[in-house]
Amino acid sequence: MAKLTTRRRNALPKSEFGLPGSRRYPMPDKAHAVNAKARAAQQVKAGSLSKSSQAKINAKANSIIRRKK
Repeated sequence: MAKLTTRRRNALPKSEFGLPGSRRYPMPDKAHAVNAKARAAQQVKAGSLSKSSQAKINAKANSIIRRKK
């Protein structure tokens, strides 16, 4: 996974995030999308993320993962 620097993360449009309103779970590439799904699952298990938010993150990540180069 490519390192996502603060400068690059801040430059990403809201549409590149799993939760665009709070700019959480950035997904500029497939590796970050896979990672976002894993982190969302961890946060649901810990009780700090709702199932509906996880579903939004998973839907966005799945669309990125399925894209062809």
